[in-house]
Amino acid sequence: MKKIFFILVLFCNMLMVHSQSTSSAKQEGNSIWYTDVKEAMVVSATKNKPLLLFFTGSDWCGWCIKLQTEVLKTPEFKKWAAENVVLVELDFPRKNLQTPEMQNQNAQIMQAFGVQGFPTIHIAKAVQKEGQVNFQGLGSTGYVPGGPTAFLEVTDGIIHTKQ
Repeated sequence: MKKIFFILVLFCNMLMVHSQSTSSAKQEGNSIWYTDVKEAMVVSATKNKPLLLFFTGSDWCGWCIKLQTEVLKTPEFKKWAAENVVLVELDFPRKNLQTPEMQNQNAQIMQAFGVQGFPTIHIAKAVQKEGQVNFQGLGSTGYVPGGPTAFLEVTDGIIHTKQ
């Protein structure tokens, strides 16, 4: 798969480290899912790991809920994620309320990656250069039948063949 570059203009201060008290991350077991892309990019740069961007309709999308249950909440996935990626959830709920800033961020990232359906997973690297952020798309997938083993085979292949 050829590399895809997406550019979003962001302010330089977007990459500043946020304190834990203002953190937009939610911890599920030993997995940390970021909802603020800027914060996730800081962690990604610090840990030298790509972002796993999970585009979801958490409260209405049946396939998203199935992916969560069968894969993303399993011990196998959580262990793999801790070693390989920084997790980012970009949610498009129908019932759960989000701030206008969160809705705007998610819509911009969705448009930048050309997401047309849910669930969609993009694995990407983000690099800041001259006040702009370049997203280098490594690959994407959606729901993969076969549980965590099948899903991790796909995502592992994306990460390790593109580095």
